[in-house]
Amino acid sequence: MPSFYAKPEKAARTVAIVLFDRTKLIDVTGPLQVFNDARTASGSRAYCITLVSECGGPVATDTGVALDTSPFADCTPPDTLLVSGGQSALEAANSEGLQAFLSAMAGQCRRLGSICLGAFILARGGHLNGRRATTHWEDCAQLQQDFPEIDVREDSIFEEDRGIWTSAGVTAGIDMALAMVEEDLGRSEALRLARSLVLYVRRTGGQRQFSAALHQQMTSRSDRFDTLVAEIRADLAADLSVPRLAEMARMSERNFSRLFTQEMGASPAQFVEELRVDAACEAIERGDVSVAQAPFLFGFGNAERLRRAFQRRKGIAPSDYQARFGPTAPRALSDLQLADSMNR
Repeated sequence: MPSFYAKPEKAARTVAIVLFDRTKLIDVTGPLQVFNDARTASGSRAYCITLVSECGGPVATDTGVALDTSPFADCTPPDTLLVSGGQSALEAANSEGLQAFLSAMAGQCRRLGSICLGAFILARGGHLNGRRATTHWEDCAQLQQDFPEIDVREDSIFEEDRGIWTSAGVTAGIDMALAMVEEDLGRSEALRLARSLVLYVRRTGGQRQFSAALHQQMTSRSDRFDTLVAEIRADLAADLSVPRLAEMARMSERNFSRLFTQEMGASPAQFVEELRVDAACEAIERGDVSVAQAPFLFGFGNAERLRRAFQRRKGIAPSDYQARFGPTAPRALSDLQLADSMNR
């Protein structure tokens, strides 16, 4: 095993990450960093990580940076086996040596997973049949078309189904690795790692791959409303009614509503509601607010409007969302901050 990776310790769990030529660098190094930095309650390393490839030796990533690996032949069954991604994963999926290795290891590993397009490699070997799975949003339709036996979830950050894990594009591999750490070591260690890695929020598997604002701007026909969207996001508790938004856009209400819906693919009210729900979800997940505070901090006005918006956008009540995704002990905002938002 290359000496610059975490050395084994008596109680350390083992993680092996499979590389192949031109794999995406961050698909490897993102999860690698998470597992490398994880610590047990005693402060010792929680994981021993090995990078492996079919022949071993340096493997060139998509950036040109090479990573040293051990050959499959030297790999003993790890606790967790992850397959990296990148466009070259589509070609690597046809490697008989790689597929034979995965087949031999699958029944002996507690967890088998993939990052990004590595899902195509697992799919080719039949490991995802009858299971939920995800991959990069641009390739979810292709994964479903090529492998109809898989229940592809195109909005998920990551999916876990009976010990098989798959993650969405690129940095979602970090979210998946953090979820694995939480499963092994508890929520507090996962949150400590998230803070240490300066992650804005530890995203959960049930979240969509990108925000409503980004989705709408990606599908919009121009940048006409980019400034307005930034102003909306800057103060979601403000008056964001159509008359106010039209005033901010310096347009008549009728013309604004027509052009906004045409450009953004959603009415102003729908767009604002989705931004507010997304922001409330992130705050609830971080433990920054309670469900009782959210209506006033994010412009819903009252609990009933918040509940209806969550039902429309998430399909569950705010309290159920908090129970599923929020921290066990929410870190609520102060009464002063809440009063300030209510008095706007």
